[in-house]
Amino acid sequence: MVIVDGHTHIFPPEVRQRRETFCMLDDYFGDLYGDPSSRIATVEDLLAEMDESGVDVSVACGFGWASHELCVMHNEYLLDCARRFPDRLAALATVQPLAGEQAIAEVQRCLSAGAKGVGELMPDGQGYRLSELRRIGQLFELAAQEGFPILTHASEPVGHHYSGKGTVTPETVWALVQAFPETRILLAHWGGGYLFFELMPEVKRASANVFYDSAASTYLYSTEIFLHAARIAGAHKLVWASDYPVLRQGRFLARVQDLPLSEEERSAILGGNAVRLFGLGVD
Repeated sequence: MVIVDGHTHIFPPEVRQRRETFCMLDDYFGDLYGDPSSRIATVEDLLAEMDESGVDVSVACGFGWASHELCVMHNEYLLDCARRFPDRLAALATVQPLAGEQAIAEVQRCLSAGAKGVGELMPDGQGYRLSELRRIGQLFELAAQEGFPILTHASEPVGHHYSGKGTVTPETVWALVQAFPETRILLAHWGGGYLFFELMPEVKRASANVFYDSAASTYLYSTEIFLHAARIAGAHKLVWASDYPVLRQGRFLARVQDLPLSEEERSAILGGNAVRLFGLGVD
């Protein structure tokens, strides 16, 4: 069984070294990483974690910078890491959708250089809502045309507050899904509970190309969420993801491996679905 972590974050070393500078350059980054105890991982950190935890491949995301230029800077690092470690890492392009044609050109550049999709979009920090279709629609139209997936942050409208929770709640996701039914959309953090609405027949029909990842799951739900999600949305739509370095991969992986899933379901969730969604080309 191949083990794929479908949602991790790594940063260029200079971001960690100059944390305070980048906090001043991007308010949202400052909210999430202004506290020196907030861990900023590099590719070396991630690879060491993977070796220790038994993870074969990780999908590496950057940060949803408000600045197009900072997105480009981060993409250079991600693409270089994926080139250096092609058997261990897959990169997603980070973009600011409000940059318009510049964003589209950057996505195309990154795809040509080997990126496997786009994400993680961070609407609250980047200044838009997923329901603002005219402002961000060009990116989702391109994804439908070219067949690449888009990973976006999503958050539950109830429960405790945490840094980065935001307002990407199920109603905004629903507007996006209806507008772009052919775009493969991966919703982080279980879609902020969007998956439960797949119990509604019209939502399930419209959400055929919607997938869910488990990023930061243990901070949000009991581990039983995997069982409920598999029953409601289908195990074929679930992507195991840690949100590393938010969660340690090994401990979280062990919890999922202990769940009463069928071997087929477990294999799909822990790697098979990510392989197909991102076109990873691994066995």
